[in-house]
Amino acid sequence: MKKFRLVISVALISVMGLVGCASVASQDATAQVKAGERTQVATEDAGKTVTTHDGKTVDVSGVTLRIAAASGLNGHVVVEAAGLDDTPYNVEFTIMQGGNLVMEALAANQIDLGAGSQIPPLSASLANNGGNFKVIAVRYGSTLNQELIVGPGSEIQTVADLKGKKVGYVKNTTANYFLSKMLTEAGLEWSDVDAQPLTTSDGLTAVLTGEVEAFASYGNSITSAKEKGATTLESAQDILSGNYLFYATPAAIENEAYHAAIEDWLERWHEAHEWARQNPEEWAAYYAPTINMEVADYLKQFEEENTDKIYACKPITDAVIADEQDIADTFEGLGLLEQHVNTEEFFDLSFVDAVSAFTQYD
Repeated sequence: MKKFRLVISVALISVMGLVGCASVASQDATAQVKAGERTQVATEDAGKTVTTHDGKTVDVSGVTLRIAAASGLNGHVVVEAAGLDDTPYNVEFTIMQGGNLVMEALAANQIDLGAGSQIPPLSASLANNGGNFKVIAVRYGSTLNQELIVGPGSEIQTVADLKGKKVGYVKNTTANYFLSKMLTEAGLEWSDVDAQPLTTSDGLTAVLTGEVEAFASYGNSITSAKEKGATTLESAQDILSGNYLFYATPAAIENEAYHAAIEDWLERWHEAHEWARQNPEEWAAYYAPTINMEVADYLKQFEEENTDKIYACKPITDAVIADEQDIADTFEGLGLLEQHVNTEEFFDLSFVDAVSAFTQYD
């Protein structure tokens, strides 16, 4: 493996506005990229070639692939842990605290490749330049800990019982989407509850103190709430598809060298997660300290998540596009989008064959 030069800087990022908003000035996005937890990774003798899925050899000597994601699990850290970071091109990886910031950086052409949920592209696609992105592949992953919860001792037994009650949710996120789906399934309209948009931290406090009867959220806010006595009213595990996404700029897609580098990097990311599943203890020991978790706790979480929906790179399919359209239509119905979004327009299918060649999961 080649030696690497690492330069790391850490700063505070303020997450503001609608998730996926791409209307940001170039200098603001530049500042946001600089504000991330950045790892500059450069091989000593970068300037080699990549062989694409169809056997073509491409010179990537001039490529510095700028990647951003919300965590190292979704970016270069897992590739590094698996020993697959000896890329023949340079990689600059930035941790950005939210998919909206990834979208803003793409819009300002500050990164070439990003990862995030299905929500950020919706509003970003309505920008004048279409958000300067295309969805190129699926970053399949777990939907555990995305739930509608009630506080300790709650008398609420079903979602239907929430009629007329205060219900907290994290606006413009998957929680917004799955709460709407849960209400519909229970025979309720969005207007049948007193929906309260809250941050994850404020919602956690509100559901534990009884300020709201239920709270739709995800991640650490759910696990923390359960540790304090909250219980699951309904899980979104089977409502959400697990189709998180990879986004790239049109310029990177159209450039032969960058296209080849992205194709190569996606395969490395995919193989790195296969390595992590085969070596969970080693992966947990490597990654847990970077997110301030105990190794044993993260190991348990990682194994549970991969029992649910394994982390893998998958190609764009008609079903993936249809699932994205359903989310867009749901958000439009809730008044969260300024106009109708045709999701098919922001998918790029030029990586389908490449991803299909290395992925083994349906």
